[in-house]
Amino acid sequence: MEIILYLSVAVIAIAFLVLVISLSKTLKSLQTTLDSVSGTLDGLEKQLDGVTRETTELLHKTNNLADDISRKSESLNGVVNAVKDVGNSVQRFNQSIHNVQTMVDLQIDKNKDKISQVVQWSNVFLELKDKWQSKKTAKIDHQLEGEEMVSRQRERVRY
Repeated sequence: MEIILYLSVAVIAIAFLVLVISLSKTLKSLQTTLDSVSGTLDGLEKQLDGVTRETTELLHKTNNLADDISRKSESLNGVVNAVKDVGNSVQRFNQSIHNVQTMVDLQIDKNKDKISQVVQWSNVFLELKDKWQSKKTAKIDHQLEGEEMVSRQRERVRY
């Protein structure tokens, strides 16, 4: 019976040793896995820091761009208002020209008879001028012919 007791203690000791060895292997494997997870988390932390920095820079650039667009939009409002004023001025100018044209048309309609008389008298004047010029030209031609005849006769007398 004593032997059974020693044998039982030896089996318990061996079982305990196997348990300790397998527990040691499991803990070693778990430590390797945890080391790997720790390395991955360190890499993620570094990448997250880089992303955070880039995001911050992008946010600053976006804010600067929004401010720039806002300033340019305000200055563009002045240009738009100036163009609108020019458009209004052109519209008033066109209205003035239309009014002047209407007044001229009314005056022409009113003075049709007088305009017609002026045109008739100017035609008469032009006809008289043409006749006077043709008479003057004829007179000069006649004088030239006379002088030419005299010259021919002189030449005949010389020969």
